[in-house]
Amino acid sequence: MSTRSGTTELTRLPGLEVKEVGPALEPSHFIERAPQKRLMVVSGRSHPVLAQRIAGLLGVELAGVDLKTFADGETYCRFEESVRGADMFIVQTAAKPIDQNLWELLIMVNAAKLASAKRITAVIPLFFYARQDKKSRPREPITAKLVADVLQTAGVDRVLTMDLHAGQVQGFFNVPVDHMTAVPMFAQHVRDLGLGDDLVAVAPDTGRTKLAGKFAEMIGGGLVVLNKERPEHNVAKVTSVIGEVEGKVAVMTDDIIDTAGTLCAGAEALKEAGATRVIACATHALFNGPALERIGNSVFDRVIVTDTVPVDELSKPDNVEVLTTSEILAETIHNVFSDDSVSAIFAGENQLF
Repeated sequence: MSTRSGTTELTRLPGLEVKEVGPALEPSHFIERAPQKRLMVVSGRSHPVLAQRIAGLLGVELAGVDLKTFADGETYCRFEESVRGADMFIVQTAAKPIDQNLWELLIMVNAAKLASAKRITAVIPLFFYARQDKKSRPREPITAKLVADVLQTAGVDRVLTMDLHAGQVQGFFNVPVDHMTAVPMFAQHVRDLGLGDDLVAVAPDTGRTKLAGKFAEMIGGGLVVLNKERPEHNVAKVTSVIGEVEGKVAVMTDDIIDTAGTLCAGAEALKEAGATRVIACATHALFNGPALERIGNSVFDRVIVTDTVPVDELSKPDNVEVLTTSEILAETIHNVFSDDSVSAIFAGENQLF
């Protein structure tokens, strides 16, 4: 024990020293980070025009990404700016070449994942292999399920797509799937054409009857169903027209126009059944093979499609009209980013199957 200035200082054993307690921390001594979110839109090479339209509506510029193909066919990807902590929306659609664009999407997703993006949403206006959603014959794959698996393995946290060939594709994912539809946009466009009151919505087959019924309600018309057979892939034969089309304007609705064989066969059957005019609405305009020639020489007054895949304005016939889906996709992206309701965009009618 020792004495200093009238106070007593105790000598403590080694290891029992008492640490001095400093003053309490003030707010200036630490960093408080409020929740922050950063939206980024990046485009693959499948449909840069649509991606640019979406980004413009959102008021952002497309994020910089270096995409190129090496001489041996390998795809290279590198983001040209930091994506750490970003809410990323990667726009890539199932345009030709399908497999190359799918693999490019997977590489972009993986690059974003490894660069610490906070959430990765794959914006796929036309879903890859959407029509291969079930086994129609023995020893066939369910390729749409395979695509869902590899997207999730690559690191996708969410998928945004439009007018799936069949609703069950959503069940192939363990992550959220936002399913948009162009049907309300088509219905509004048909009403704006002023075609009169004698309208009927036509389902191209029995599997699309429910959707065509919703479309009929939207345009204020009746419902007609085409019964058809498929002897082989991309070949269809209409066997009967179920419903009254005599003296009416028939509006066909479908998800995909591939070679347009089914579409044109249905139009001929409707004309023979007495339809005064035939109009078609389809979301995905693939226009493969003789599709454009068939449509140009068909009985269609108008074929209305969207830009979920690129459509060559110079080669399309005069009776083909293209509507943009950029507003629907941009609004959906904004609501996903803001944690707002997506189904509210369609008043809960985006599940039409």
